[in-house]
Amino acid sequence: MEKIAIIDLGSNSARLVLVNILEGGFFAVFDELKESVRLAQDMQDGFLKPVRIAQTIKTLKLFRRLCDANGIDRIYAYATAAVRKAKNQRGFLDEVAATCKLKVLDSDEEAQLVYQGVINSMDIPKGLIMDIGGGSINLIYYNRKNLLGHTTIPYGAVTLTEMFKEEELRPEERVKKIEEFILSELDKIEWMKQIDPEIRLIGVGGSFRNLGKISRMTRKYPLDMAHNYVIGKDDFISLYNHIKVLDLDKTMKIKGLSSVRADIFPSALACINAIEKYLGLEEIVISGSGLREGAMFKYAVPSTNEKPLTDILGHSIYTILHNFDENIPHAEHVYNLSIQLFKQLKVLHKLPRMYVKVLRTAAMLHDTGNRIKYYDHHKHSCYMILNSNLYGISHKDLIMAGFVASLHRKGSFDQSELLKYRDILTDDDKDAIMKLGVILRIAESFDRSMSGVIKNITCDVLGDSVIMKTEADGDCSLEIKDALTCSNDFKRSYRKNLQIL
Repeated sequence: MEKIAIIDLGSNSARLVLVNILEGGFFAVFDELKESVRLAQDMQDGFLKPVRIAQTIKTLKLFRRLCDANGIDRIYAYATAAVRKAKNQRGFLDEVAATCKLKVLDSDEEAQLVYQGVINSMDIPKGLIMDIGGGSINLIYYNRKNLLGHTTIPYGAVTLTEMFKEEELRPEERVKKIEEFILSELDKIEWMKQIDPEIRLIGVGGSFRNLGKISRMTRKYPLDMAHNYVIGKDDFISLYNHIKVLDLDKTMKIKGLSSVRADIFPSALACINAIEKYLGLEEIVISGSGLREGAMFKYAVPSTNEKPLTDILGHSIYTILHNFDENIPHAEHVYNLSIQLFKQLKVLHKLPRMYVKVLRTAAMLHDTGNRIKYYDHHKHSCYMILNSNLYGISHKDLIMAGFVASLHRKGSFDQSELLKYRDILTDDDKDAIMKLGVILRIAESFDRSMSGVIKNITCDVLGDSVIMKTEADGDCSLEIKDALTCSNDFKRSYRKNLQIL
C-alpha cells in the first residue's frame, strides 16, 4: 500500500495529512497535523518576515518527522497566497528546501484543487465555492459539474485584519469597513453579475469550519460533523451580529472558536456577510473538503483530473468497504435484494425515491460494525455510519441510514437514541426508517450464507398477505428460515402477513 503526504502551507496555518492509497482508486486519511504559521502577517511591504519564516521551517521539520516515522512514500507540498505574493519568495523556498520542496500554486492551480475537493465530495448541482484563506479569497462558480468562472480576491482574513487594524474604530465599525471593501471587490467580477440565482454557497477553509462548529454548539446539534452542515441565513446573521461587536478577549472565549483564529474571525465573517448580501443567498453549506482533498483525489483517483466523480456517495461507500476489507460481493447482493424489495413493496410503503439513498447506504455498510465486534454488530454499524463523514449524502439521510442499518439483525432499537435527532427527523422519516429496516433485514436474511444463492424476488400482495417468491440457484432453506423471523416486524410496519416460498 502506498502512503502519501499532502502539505498545505497557507497564509494563516500549515496542515499535513497522511493518506493511504487503496487499490481501485480509493484513499483514506490516517493522520493529520496542523500548526499556526501566520505567513501573511506583517506583509504590508510584500516581504515574508524572518520570524514567520522561522516558524514555518520549524513546522515543516515537525511535518517531515511525522512523515518519516510513518514511512511516507511521496510528499506533495503546496504553498498558496502568502508565498505566491512574496517578494522574497525565491529566498524563502531556498531556506525550506532542505526540509521540504514546496510547489507554489498560482491562483488557477489553487482554485482547481479546491474545486476538485468540493465537486467530488458534495452532491450540490449548482454552487459558488468561497474559500477564505489568510491571504486571499477564492470564488469558484460551477453548474452541473462544469466550472464556469473563478476569481481570486488578493485579500484574506489575515491581510484584511491587518489592513484595518490601525483605524480607531469600534469592532462593529471595523467589520463594516471590511464588508464595504469586499463588496467593492465583488462588484469588479463580471461573472458574478450573471450568476444563477439558484446556486448554493459552499464554504471552504478554517473560518467556515469554525463557524459551523460554533453554530452546532449553539443549536446543540446532535452530529459533530463539519462536512455538509447547513447554516441558514437567519442563524448566520444572528451569530454575526453577536460576534462583530466583541473585543478580542471576549471573542477568544466563544465556544467552538479556535483561539489562534479569534483575531481574524470577525474579518472572515464580514467577508461571508458581504457575499450573502451581494447575492441574496439563504444558506451556507460547510465543506470539510478543499485543497488537500482535491490533491488526494488528483493523485489517488486520476480520472477526476479529467472528469469529476459521477457517483460521489458510491465512491465514498466503497472507500469505507475497501479500507475495512469488507465482504463487498455480500454488501452488493444485499443492496440488490433490498432494491428489489423496495420497488415491489412500493404499493404498501409508498416511500418516495429519495429514500433509496438511505437504503443504499444502510445496505452497503450494514456489516461494518463487525470491525468492532460481531456481537451487536448492527449497533456498531449504526455508530460507524453516523460517524463516517460520508460524501454525497445529507446529514438527515446519514442519520436515517445508520438507524436502518441497526435494524438488520433486530427489529427495534432504543427509541431514546432516535430522540437525539428529533429536530432533524420528521415523523415520516421515522416511519420510513422502520419500513426500510424491515426491507434490509429480509434482504440480509436472503443472503444469510453469503453465497448469493437467492437471485431474484417476486412479491405478490394478496388480501392480508404478501407472498415473496424466491428465485434461487441451489438450496435456500437457511435464507428463507432466517427471513421468516422478520414476520412480526413486517406485519407491524406493512400491516400484512408475510409468506416466503
